[in-house]
Amino acid sequence: MPTRFVARPSTSEPGAPDPRLATGETLRWGVVSTGHIAHVVTAQLRALEDAELHAVSSRDAERADAFAREHGASVAYHDDASGSGVEQLAADGAVDVVYLATPHGQHHALARTLLEAGKHVLIEKAFAVTAAEAADLAALARARGRFLMEAVWTRFLPVYQAFVDHVVEGAIGTPRWAQADLGMRATFDPDSRLWARDAGGGALLDLAVYPLTWTTVAFGLPSAIAARGVLAENGVDALSTLDVGYPGGGRAQVTVSFTSAHTRSATIGGDAGVVRTLGSLPNPTGFTLTRGDDTREVRAATPAPGYTYQLREVTRCIQRGELESATMPLRDTLAFMRCFDDARAQLGVRYPNDEAPPPSR
Repeated sequence: MPTRFVARPSTSEPGAPDPRLATGETLRWGVVSTGHIAHVVTAQLRALEDAELHAVSSRDAERADAFAREHGASVAYHDDASGSGVEQLAADGAVDVVYLATPHGQHHALARTLLEAGKHVLIEKAFAVTAAEAADLAALARARGRFLMEAVWTRFLPVYQAFVDHVVEGAIGTPRWAQADLGMRATFDPDSRLWARDAGGGALLDLAVYPLTWTTVAFGLPSAIAARGVLAENGVDALSTLDVGYPGGGRAQVTVSFTSAHTRSATIGGDAGVVRTLGSLPNPTGFTLTRGDDTREVRAATPAPGYTYQLREVTRCIQRGELESATMPLRDTLAFMRCFDDARAQLGVRYPNDEAPPPSR
């Protein structure tokens, strides 16, 4: 059985905590990007008593100023003659931790700038475009003693933790198989971040971390992957189906798509029962547990806004001087990125980032 996520120890040595950030003291956040997800997540920072938004960065001055006004940021940075907005935010000594919410094609370069400036960083999924980029960022964060995490918010929700508890504690016996899918209908637009090659577009990088998060509950991290799919006219994947193998012999079938509606659910079958999520896969409302002829429904209250749970985890880790979250460790992110590289090779999907490997250090 896989180790329960909430109990998994950190994979790195704790760094020296900033003396200003003793448990309970306020962390000052910076946000890079003013897009939709940046607005949603930043609004939920207000639910944390020990967090405040200090700065925002955008390439555009008007967008940066508007975001700062809406969310109460003290400073708005943007590209100008003195440098990029990100570089200016990175140089701001008042910023402790940064939420990076740009399209993932930009994640590696921007996160490197922030880590080199001594910032802790929360990176919106997908963490990077290539496994090499992801490994480079993980190594840099460890070398600099900075916290780094992929923002897979689902892992921190109470319903996910309840699901983990039921599977790990044997409610369905030994897991044998799993199915998970996530999709939506997205009109093809090569300039949209969902589809653009230079943004790391395509269903695989944008969506697959969610179904794999649920199958990982049953089997741990993948050991092999076989991928088939349908490519859009610009060469990114419109639909990908993954047959995933695991060290203990478990199998999972995962489908992600921008071309159709899906059940947006995960089902795990064991030798004693079946468990299935209810509601949307990234933010489920509960799950059903079936053993023989008996099916019962399990719900878990979510009293705080959904993204608050991962923000609380980042705050807790940094205040304690921890470089990683035990619930969303870098080893899981790196394993998923290697799977995505393998799947893309089989699908024939390549990005500009593939042609520009990370700098050697």
